Amino acid sequence: MKRIGVLTSGGDAPGMNAAVRAVTRAALGKGYEVVGINRGYNGLLHGETINLGARDVSNIIQRGGTVLYTARCLEFKEWDYVLKAKQKCDELNLVGIVVIGGDGSFRGAADLSKAAFPA
Repeated sequence: MKRIGVLTSGGDAPGMNAAVRAVTRAALGKGYEVVGINRGYNGLLHGETINLGARDVSNIIQRGGTVLYTARCLEFKEWDYVLKAKQKCDELNLVGIVVIGGDGSFRGAADLSKAAFPA
């Protein structure tokens, strides 16, 4: 079965939980397994993951913050750490990651793409 990851990165923002829920439910509906990555890119580098099912994301829309937690990751600005994250994605058998966040999160996703991983 195909697996995707979902992470929230950077500062908390309204709608992050709704986005996590939407990604999870859409992926499950298409037959994918969903892996939640806690604490953004920090969690990815350290393998902090949880499996997400439909029940795991029910009743989270109204909660503040993000159920996956978030953190800034200054290490991720260095190419060696991007490559380490790509290796971790491969170890987790992920076919892609959905990144929820702002400009810095997008930059990290773009760097992962440059390292030949779909983010």
